[in-house]
Amino acid sequence: MKTILVIDDNATIRENACEMLELQGYRAIFAVDGKAGIGSAKQNRPDLILCDIMMPGADGYEVFNVLRKDPETARIPFIFLTAAVEKKEIEAGLGMGAKGYILKPFEEEVFFDTIARCLTVDSK
Repeated sequence: MKTILVIDDNATIRENACEMLELQGYRAIFAVDGKAGIGSAKQNRPDLILCDIMMPGADGYEVFNVLRKDPETARIPFIFLTAAVEKKEIEAGLGMGAKGYILKPFEEEVFFDTIARCLTVDSK
């Protein structure tokens, strides 16, 4: 069973994402902000991370950069969750090495297609 870490400060989005993941057979764990997400990623070493960009404390870009510098978490596939639809934001995240973007509010099909693509690419 693949473990997916959801990092989002919005409780509704976080809870909905975790519930959707669990219904599809994933083990979902969560963190309520970027700093907690960094700690959870280091402790749990999930198979994939879904991370909001705009959060207090440590934003999604900071979470990504911190985890990429740690050899224990550097290879975990990372998908940004964002309400920002500006092309430059998406290009910036992908340019950093993120595996994908999921725009909020997300459609179930897009959500799971993006996750499946990232998990498949990473396992090759």
